[in-house]
Amino acid sequence: MAMICKDGGKNNMQQGHMENGKYVRYTPEQVEALERLYHECPKPSSIRRQQFIRDCPILSNIEPKQIKVWFQNRRCREKQRKEASRLQAVNRKLTAMNKLLMEENDRLQKQVSHLVYENSYFRQHTPKTTLPTEDTSCESVVTIGQHHVTPQQHPPRDASPAGLLSIAEETLTEFLSKATGTAVEWVQMPGMKPGPDSIGIIAISHGCIGVAARACGLVGLEPTRVAEILKDRPSWFRDCRAVDVVNVLPTTNGGTIELLYMQLYAPTTLAPARDFWLLRYTSVLEDGSLVICERSLKNTQNGPSMPPVQHFVRAELLPSGYLIRPCEGGGSIIHIVDHLDLEPWSVPEVLRPLYESSTVLAQKTTMAALRQLRQIAQEVSQTNVSNCGRRPAALRALSQRLSRGFNEALNGFTDEGWSVLGNDGMDDVTILVNSSPDKLMGLNLPFSNGFPAVTNAVLCAKASMLLQNVPPAILLRFLREHRSEWADNGIDAYSAAAIKVGPCSLPGSRVGGFGGQVILPLAHTIEHEEALNQFLEVVKLESIAYSPEEAMMPRDIFLLQLCSGMDENAVGTCAELIFAPIDASFADDAPLLPSGFRIIPLDTGKEASSPNRTLDLASALEIGQAGNKGSNDSSASPGCVRSVMTIAFEFAFESHMQEHVASMARQYVRSIISSVQRVALALSPSNLGSLAGLRSPLGTPEAQTLARWIFQSYRVYLGVELLKSNNEAGGDSILKSLWHHSDAMMCCSLKALPVFTFANQAGLDMLETTLVALQDISLEKIFDDQGRKTLCTEFPQIMQQGFACLQGGICVSSMGRPISYERAVAWKVLNEEENAHCICFMFVNWSFV
Repeated sequence: MAMICKDGGKNNMQQGHMENGKYVRYTPEQVEALERLYHECPKPSSIRRQQFIRDCPILSNIEPKQIKVWFQNRRCREKQRKEASRLQAVNRKLTAMNKLLMEENDRLQKQVSHLVYENSYFRQHTPKTTLPTEDTSCESVVTIGQHHVTPQQHPPRDASPAGLLSIAEETLTEFLSKATGTAVEWVQMPGMKPGPDSIGIIAISHGCIGVAARACGLVGLEPTRVAEILKDRPSWFRDCRAVDVVNVLPTTNGGTIELLYMQLYAPTTLAPARDFWLLRYTSVLEDGSLVICERSLKNTQNGPSMPPVQHFVRAELLPSGYLIRPCEGGGSIIHIVDHLDLEPWSVPEVLRPLYESSTVLAQKTTMAALRQLRQIAQEVSQTNVSNCGRRPAALRALSQRLSRGFNEALNGFTDEGWSVLGNDGMDDVTILVNSSPDKLMGLNLPFSNGFPAVTNAVLCAKASMLLQNVPPAILLRFLREHRSEWADNGIDAYSAAAIKVGPCSLPGSRVGGFGGQVILPLAHTIEHEEALNQFLEVVKLESIAYSPEEAMMPRDIFLLQLCSGMDENAVGTCAELIFAPIDASFADDAPLLPSGFRIIPLDTGKEASSPNRTLDLASALEIGQAGNKGSNDSSASPGCVRSVMTIAFEFAFESHMQEHVASMARQYVRSIISSVQRVALALSPSNLGSLAGLRSPLGTPEAQTLARWIFQSYRVYLGVELLKSNNEAGGDSILKSLWHHSDAMMCCSLKALPVFTFANQAGLDMLETTLVALQDISLEKIFDDQGRKTLCTEFPQIMQQGFACLQGGICVSSMGRPISYERAVAWKVLNEEENAHCICFMFVNWSFV
């Protein structure tokens, strides 16, 4: 084999020649030996190359320099092969996406032509139309394209095998007309931008019966695998409780007809759950495309049926399904249609937007299917494990168990062993008890945290409340980052802590203080195009005492936590914070008792608020509604945002303590409701004033004053200007310059245990926190051992001399990530009376390690 260097440059070309100017040629045996060595060590050192020559006699006549060049060229060829493979995959994806977009364009052109024809027809007949005096007016002409068809009472349909095949073929035709035709007027979903890196092309219905959503996308899985995943609806649709296959009938054309009974969880405590009696038809089209279509079975005879089920409202699934086409080079092109009538008449009027919104349907169901397919395809292509030592599939299973467990507690079905404790009917908190062996299976395992292991019952306290004028994402982020504002550390272990509560304990009493929380990320999913932001994490709550006896020796507890819907840009997405106590070294099958919050927006239109807005709750509560007005008071006030919050908390306990635990749980959930209402009031736009839409406190007089003090004190102690602009009269200008400064600046208090009180944008990014949670971070927690020793040495100098310059080092963010910085400057900040107000730190040229 000729020794050819493709990108090594002139030096490598010279190294590749022998002294006589010819290339080095290797025998097949030498190439085989070198290939074997390359797989063992693709980038050997000079010592390792010499060892190769000693260990392989066949290479003894080759100089180390020549072997070095061979390895360089071999790495180059490997890199080129990988790049070529990547570009081929990108090209296949773009080709498929181009085909998909061209088909979508053709469909849209047909829809435009159809609408133009209807518009022309409408214009021709409008002048001749008088006021309607009969039911047979021009309604059929006006709504022919929008399918405003008045429901008619069809005669009972034959549910024999031949009749079911007729229904299946009809379902197939109607589904395909929705997926690729103009049977439904589809409009692009707000906030979704189709492209090669997006989740897909998402559309919602306009002017049709019920609610409908449609999606087209590319997935890196074969059609049969896609069909297998989509049929297993409970594995990806977290609102799906169960799908039971009642009967299976093969068809003469090689297809399959299945009769299904499906149950969906209710999202809140204010409405009953939904169920469906369905026909599912799986077939293959002439072009090789795989089709799975479904519809509800209504008014059928001569066949199996499903009578009404207690606690469920029978909803209707109109022709829907999946069209899966093989893609050249591997993968699949998928078309999804979901079309339902969720019987909104059966829920309170305030909740009807949840059952009448195609946007909510698209977010919860249609996009969830595409997201599951993409996630599994990514897991198949990447076999590595996550930073916690678990594979992505295991983490996904844990998050699904959290969601399912929360839904089970929220719905409290009697067939799962739940029963409602009697009350006067006016109670705002519902208490359920479960002593079912299936529910308790695995809960008697001991926790290494020291929790007792004796439990024979589970109690759930749940409630729902209406929130006004507070965006769900902002409220959820506050609940996640500011736990001490609503959680009671005396019973913060929830399922295990209830056992510890004795008859003399006061429900809701706070025994000790929070030592802080540390969030350890396990999995993080971001879909930029759909503004989805989901976290699976372990939360370590430090120094928690469960009783007065343990106050002197507090312990740490751990929660497995799932956060989703934390970005306000996702229209119609509910925000969830679900957690369960776990052992410090939890297993994949660890028993979970999920508790938490679900906040569902009732206004499915665009919310007039910023995804980056935060708030110092303490200052907002002190200022009140009349205060907190900034200089830019003319900013537009966001419109009213309505949402429903549902709370459910589970407790494991011994059955003889049921009455006491029920009382404790009821009072605890009521205290949480009160805390949430207080927080929601502080986070409402009426209290934010000029802070609305800003992540910074720009515009508040207090922040402007602090910025001026920081600026002046830096000049006094260090003799130079901190900012380029020295216009002291413009307090707002100084604050803006300080806020957008490239170096991380943060102020800490002068208490015995200094905590941070303010930080600029770079400081918040460095600490990976917000202004809301900043005050929970102490100064010593961000430094490593060496940094803390340096700080203890330099702190007296800062107080006496007024400033100190610290050498570069390593510190830690609130999420536990190491950060390196080139140097740090600390100086004392003086107020108007020249008294020490705080200490300001500036970290120069910081970056995550």
